[in-house]
Amino acid sequence: MAVVREFTLPDLGEGLTEAVIVQWLVEVGDVVAVDQPVVEVETAKAMVEVPCPYGGVVTARFGAEGAEVPVGAPLVTVAVGAADDLAPSGGAGPDTAGAEPDSSAPPAPAGEDAADSGSGNVLVGYGTSASAARRRRVRPGTPAGPGARASAKSPEATASAAAAPVPTGTRTDTAGAEVAGTRTVAVISPLVRRIAREHGLDLRGLTGSGRDGLILRTDVESAIGALRERETAAAGAALGAGTAAVPGEERIPLRGMRGAAAEKFSRSRREIPDATCWVDADATELLAARRAMNVPGAPKVSLLALLARICTAALARYPELNATVDTAAQEIVRLPAVHLGFAAQTDRGLVVPVVRDAQNSTVEELSAEMARLTETARSGGLSLAELTHGTFTLNNYGVFGVDGSTPIINHPEAAMLGVGRISAKPWVHEGELAVRQVVQLSFTFDHRVCDGGTAGGFLRYVADCVERPALLLRGL
Repeated sequence: MAVVREFTLPDLGEGLTEAVIVQWLVEVGDVVAVDQPVVEVETAKAMVEVPCPYGGVVTARFGAEGAEVPVGAPLVTVAVGAADDLAPSGGAGPDTAGAEPDSSAPPAPAGEDAADSGSGNVLVGYGTSASAARRRRVRPGTPAGPGARASAKSPEATASAAAAPVPTGTRTDTAGAEVAGTRTVAVISPLVRRIAREHGLDLRGLTGSGRDGLILRTDVESAIGALRERETAAAGAALGAGTAAVPGEERIPLRGMRGAAAEKFSRSRREIPDATCWVDADATELLAARRAMNVPGAPKVSLLALLARICTAALARYPELNATVDTAAQEIVRLPAVHLGFAAQTDRGLVVPVVRDAQNSTVEELSAEMARLTETARSGGLSLAELTHGTFTLNNYGVFGVDGSTPIINHPEAAMLGVGRISAKPWVHEGELAVRQVVQLSFTFDHRVCDGGTAGGFLRYVADCVERPALLLRGL
């Protein structure tokens, strides 16, 4: 006898709470195997193909392409059993957010091995055991339980959920984390809960900056400030233009990777007291060194890889810049390895792939890995591991034909080096005026981790290596 199993959107890791359906990979009535991808979704980090842990016949799909689906909401139902006996009779109707599974199939008996068989761990935090299948995280305002259905939320529903205060009677566990329904809110301080309650802030929609996602007072105050700014902007827009839409205007939702980038930029500006210094450097010798490296038959070395190697050498001299600030403990954390991020522009927006342990890589290895990550980013195939946990970022905005910029630090890192275009300019070289290849270097740093002397020393060393690449030989 067939058993209908419901497969929900699993925990995708990195605190992600929802995803957007990009493309369905199966149709209702298709026979799927264990671990076969059934849908492609876009999270705030990357494009992900979601494999189904059950094998059988697809009896229903939930959510249209383009719809946002919260973690724990149903994706598909699969009739587990003999495929010949499970194929639905008649044609399959169109997919809707409210589609129901085959009600004629009996529920899975408790403890039935066949119903719970699967591959084990499908994605981060998701397993196919009975206990894992029941574990869900439901966003505020989303109905829980087996009958819950994913749907695109209206602005009114979203605003209502965001404005709902945390009930005073909400229970807390032994660690002090506040629990609301099936969503655990990592907050310990009663003061934090009181401030959120007084300002109508729903803690369930907040990701904490403390250890293990702990929500701190600074997180709540920043969220309240952002909420007030949005209310003020909305009131001003309504006053200036009325409630009617401007003819011909275009509205682009800030969600997925675009929304994640916008939130990260805003958070960086809110939380990090950044400062920027810059210097012009003669890159003529660096370009000559690259030409000498790129001999016929040898692996090509990119200019970005050379700059990356200079950055790792500079961070070895100034390790205080390879750091982050633990606001919960009020400590500066210096990190032992350089996980070097570099900005890459794609059709889906700006992403920052990360080269792990860049300090141990040669220029050739850096060049090959950065080329691989760039190509993968453009195809939308980067994994979460390849997009997270960077410690320092290199931003080559010179490819856009501009000379300078004041980069926004990639939160929670402590610094970013920006590189402008290299162009021919008059330059005093060895006491004489000459035409040289000049580049502007911009360095933005978190003033909490160091003072201007350290930042200036770092930037000056980078500029010296650009002008005289042989300086790098001292560290070999």
